[in-house]
Amino acid sequence: MKYLLRVGVFLCITGSLSSGPALWAEKDQASKIKTSTIQVDMIQSDEPRVPMEFKVALYERLIQQLEKRGFQHVYREGDSNASRAADLIVLHSTVRGFKRGSEEARQVTTVAGATSISVHCQFTNAEGKVLLERDVTGRVRFFGGNLRATYDFAKKASRVASEYFSSPASK
Repeated sequence: MKYLLRVGVFLCITGSLSSGPALWAEKDQASKIKTSTIQVDMIQSDEPRVPMEFKVALYERLIQQLEKRGFQHVYREGDSNASRAADLIVLHSTVRGFKRGSEEARQVTTVAGATSISVHCQFTNAEGKVLLERDVTGRVRFFGGNLRATYDFAKKASRVASEYFSSPASK
């Protein structure tokens, strides 16, 4: 049993490290785009099994995390103030995959019951020109409710945004 636990932890650590260097290599190749405003469009879904509470939680947590990352203005879809921003970036998100896990199974064992949600994020300028596209996955594997996967997604998506876009006041 201990061996299986060690192998599981090793696989989790090596899996998370394997995607890191590629992201940093891409970041070094392109300079950050200066922006102070970002508009978050409502979360769309290609996946019919995604419950409404997941879509709402994805949207709300994404807005919170972007504000924490230092974007001066984070607008919701439909906000008329966003159209006046000269350096507006629009974030379009589409759920591409969803696997609802079991909170009870996660409490009993660490190898079962994971919840994951895969979201395609597309950043465009105000005219609709695509500036960046990334697939971001939110997961909850060990502890926490199923909606914790939406928090994981929001943290990762806001990190991507802050790596590629920066506020003019920050530099």
